[in-house]
Amino acid sequence: MQTGHPATYDEVKKIHPLYFNVVKKRYWWFAISLLIIIPGVISLFMQGLNLGIDFKGGTMIDMTFKKAVTQTAITDTMKSVGLEGSVQLSNGDTAALIRTEALEESKRNELLAAVETKVGEYDKTSLKEDKVGPAMGQELTRNAIYALIIAMGLMIAYITIRFQFVFAISGIVALLHDVFLVIGLFSLFQWEIDSSFVAAILTIFGYSINDTVIIFDRIRENEAKMKRGEIYEEMVDKSIWQTMRRSINTVVTVLISLLSVFILGGESTRMFSLAMLIGVFSGAYSSIFNASQILVEIKTRMKKPRKGGKPVRA
Repeated sequence: MQTGHPATYDEVKKIHPLYFNVVKKRYWWFAISLLIIIPGVISLFMQGLNLGIDFKGGTMIDMTFKKAVTQTAITDTMKSVGLEGSVQLSNGDTAALIRTEALEESKRNELLAAVETKVGEYDKTSLKEDKVGPAMGQELTRNAIYALIIAMGLMIAYITIRFQFVFAISGIVALLHDVFLVIGLFSLFQWEIDSSFVAAILTIFGYSINDTVIIFDRIRENEAKMKRGEIYEEMVDKSIWQTMRRSINTVVTVLISLLSVFILGGESTRMFSLAMLIGVFSGAYSSIFNASQILVEIKTRMKKPRKGGKPVRA
């Protein structure tokens, strides 16, 4: 018996005032996921992603001001000359890295003149300008896909060694749920994607699988203690609720931190923190409501039920 955790299914149900059977409602959780993911997938095929200059190419201008400036002042100035893009400040808000579409000489001069007039005087001798071609964006996309494939392969190997192959399949399907949900929503609302988005997706991968492994670990412990005649679905449901408080506490603290970054972090971190907010929430949802339920579904189908459709027992 594990200290600190209710030992029986009845004890688990009594200790949680908001208890409901998570496993029995698994088809509802699958349906909710599909209702959110499908519109995003359709949007991916219909309108694609709103790629930033990191992917499709553009102009980067690095300039140093003689006093501190704000991102809002620079972005408003860019809009005044018909340009959109991102601005990243550094060095005490006196250095700015402006990313925008590929600029011709006349448009570049118009932007610099507007910045000097509306934002502040800058050091013309230290001004740097770089053009990013679409080839670099293609390489970035290719490397991001390779990174995701390698991460999935290593996770499958790790979970298979630590648990079983069916656990690995369940965990990876839940991870793909999170990835498609984030990418689909970014496509649906046409939020701009830059290089930080790739970092967010990989971070979501790590966060989501960690939460899933915690629940899988409890399932493995409880499965080893199952007595003959006990129902596998009930054991999994008990395992989920034994880790429920930990899962909720973790996701709430992470979401609070990310929300603070989203609100206060400025324009340069907004899309990264937005992707993380969606991904962390989705990761917590998929860990609790999808990964374990997929495991139950696979195990149930692997072990054919007895006549009369009775639940699979140990």
